[in-house]
Amino acid sequence: MEHRVLYDHRWAEDLYSSVRCSGMLLGMLFLIDWGTGRLTWSRGTLWVTLALVLFLVLFPARVSAGEGWLACRRPLRTRRVRTDVLVSVRCLDGVSRRLLLRDAFGDRVEIDPQVLVNNPDLWFRLAEDARRSAAAGTLTCGTTALRRIGERIDRETALSVFRASGLE
Repeated sequence: MEHRVLYDHRWAEDLYSSVRCSGMLLGMLFLIDWGTGRLTWSRGTLWVTLALVLFLVLFPARVSAGEGWLACRRPLRTRRVRTDVLVSVRCLDGVSRRLLLRDAFGDRVEIDPQVLVNNPDLWFRLAEDARRSAAAGTLTCGTTALRRIGERIDRETALSVFRASGLE
């Protein structure tokens, strides 16, 4: 059996977008201050710091998965969960939707469900391990959340096929 690691293939694109947004903010702030004649070293430092904070807020998590695990790497920390012994899967609503995975060892990972929609191979890996957890009896909460994500992925995949074939 092949044991390969799967990655979010859109991560680099998302990283580029966060760099672009931060750079555009910095450029606009410098341009406005330069145009009004108020650009100083202290204001320039403040604008660079503000752009850096925006970059860190927008920095995308690097999601990867293998057989029995899923990891989410951020700038300061990497979280990893054992997907073959999941205890719960919850969909958190708020400003942005998050999927919270917890395993039997107390580890937890929060990811954007859109990562799974954009990467069907990551979804397949997670769904297969979640089925294994449910069969073993460890997954006590979350089958509904997983089913909804699966339906969303199926819908997006069907729309992509229709678009590619010109049937939309």
